[in-house]
Amino acid sequence: MLTNTIVRTMKIEDIPQIQKVAKESWNATYEGIIPKQAQESFLQSAYSDKMLVRRLEQSVFFVAEWDDRIIGFANYSQMRKDGEVELGAIYLSPGVQGKGLGTVLLQAGIDHFDDVKTIMINVAKDNRIGRNFYDAKGFQQIAEFDDLFKGQLIETITMVLKIDKK
Repeated sequence: MLTNTIVRTMKIEDIPQIQKVAKESWNATYEGIIPKQAQESFLQSAYSDKMLVRRLEQSVFFVAEWDDRIIGFANYSQMRKDGEVELGAIYLSPGVQGKGLGTVLLQAGIDHFDDVKTIMINVAKDNRIGRNFYDAKGFQQIAEFDDLFKGQLIETITMVLKIDKK
C-alpha cells in the first residue's frame, strides 16, 4: 500500500475528487465493455453532487486519501437484518490499482459492520479487473443475469463473500 494512505469516511467536500476517481476508474475499467456514451450518462447520474450527498447520508462511504487527494473509495449499503451488506463499488484511480488499497477499503467495510455475515456485489462479467480482485478476496459467484444498462445489455454476475468474525 502507498505509505501514509488514510482511509476515512467521506465528507461533503470530497465530492469533486470522488467524481474524478469514478470517471477515471470507469473509463479505464469499462473501455471496450460499455460504450463511452453509456459510461458518461451513468457517471453523470450516479455520481452527481445530489446523488453523492444522498449516499453520504444513507450509506457507508469510505475514501482512501494519499498526499491530500482522494485516490479511491468504497460504498456500502446499510446492513440488512440477515447480516448481508451490499458493496456498491470499490473504485481506485488507475495508477494506484494493485497496491493493496482495494483490500484496505474492503476491510474497512467488514470492520464497520459488527454483525456482517456476507458482502454481496454485482459486477459486469467482462470486468476482469474487478472480477480478479473479488476472486482473490474469496468472493464466490452465486448468480448470473443480463442487466439492461443505459440501453446496453451487460452480462452481470452476483458474487458473495462470507464473513466469519470471531
